[in-house]
Amino acid sequence: MPAPTYADVNGLRLYYEVHGSGRPLVLLHGGLLTIDLNFGAMIPALAASHTVIAVEMQGHGHTADIEREMTLENFADDIVTLLGRLAIDEADFFGYSLGGAVSLALVARRPQLVGKLVLASAPWRRDDFAIDGQLDADRMPTPADGREWEEAYRRVAPDPDRFAALVTRLGALVGAIDGPSPEELAAIRAPTLILIGDRDFISLARVAEMRELIPDAQLAILPGATHVEVTRRPEQVLAMIAPFLDPAR
Repeated sequence: MPAPTYADVNGLRLYYEVHGSGRPLVLLHGGLLTIDLNFGAMIPALAASHTVIAVEMQGHGHTADIEREMTLENFADDIVTLLGRLAIDEADFFGYSLGGAVSLALVARRPQLVGKLVLASAPWRRDDFAIDGQLDADRMPTPADGREWEEAYRRVAPDPDRFAALVTRLGALVGAIDGPSPEELAAIRAPTLILIGDRDFISLARVAEMRELIPDAQLAILPGATHVEVTRRPEQVLAMIAPFLDPAR
């Protein structure tokens, strides 16, 4: 495990980790998660052929919250600023859930910064969370999932007692998600892989629409997986994304 690394970015003391060497690959975690909980089992394999830059966004993990609205645009700007500090002109991106939505905001705002794009269980619009108008209970995170996330947060957060506040603030962000327009999706030129569980609470219909709008996008469906389970299938996820990120390997 590398020593903790922070960068002063847009008023944040932004935590990030760098692993491996090769083409830069930015990892953006899901809401309420930490780097380790989201990507820990995948980082060694990804770092074998990439310089992996994993970031904990505002209020998550090691990165303390600040008095600033949580928006996809603010989170995306933080990543852009960090990469500028690291003198990275282009990187591939792998974003899960909230991290995927941030990746979409980033590619819409700074397309020249994005090489390849992996969007795992990523919402596009606020109604992406609807399944036939309802959220089926068996597709949703369980109380045990929530306890696991809080325990991971408490292990590393500067203020371990702020998890409930993070849940509230993140709920407001998710309720206001309004991603790129269809025209902006159609303008994406980065090769894109969309990955989703077939029991995800993200609407498969909206994912299919996104796949049709983004030119030459590919779609990978993880069988028998809910939204949460996508992060718990590292070997299967790596088997889907590795040929996309490194077709020559």
